[in-house]
Amino acid sequence: DIVDQPAVIVGDPYRLTQLLKNLLENALRYTDPGGKVCVSVSMHGQQLHIDVQDSYPGVPEPLLPHLFERMFRVDISRSRQSGGAGLGLALCRHIAEAHEGTIEAARSPIGGLWIKLRFPLQPSHHD
Repeated sequence: DIVDQPAVIVGDPYRLTQLLKNLLENALRYTDPGGKVCVSVSMHGQQLHIDVQDSYPGVPEPLLPHLFERMFRVDISRSRQSGGAGLGLALCRHIAEAHEGTIEAARSPIGGLWIKLRFPLQPSHHD
């Protein structure tokens, strides 16, 4: 069922914009030419889900839990182009947690990386 109502979370608009911008820039930077980046936003119970998925290349499964560590970089095909200093996803985790949210990485069904953001909804706006 698609519900046409606003999903409201409490947060710093500048930081949340920075979080989404970082995730989208990463997805675009590390997706092969002709690939895809898919973003979905949905509500599940009292949570707002934001999912950013990209196509090939992916990140090896054992490295997924480390992606949000400060200075961690994947030194294979996903970092073949010039990237940042390895702070982007660590900053994303910090911003998500500062908003009582969570961020997690998984393999995307479309071949690349799937970043899962979860934020608590304002109870008064989703009963």
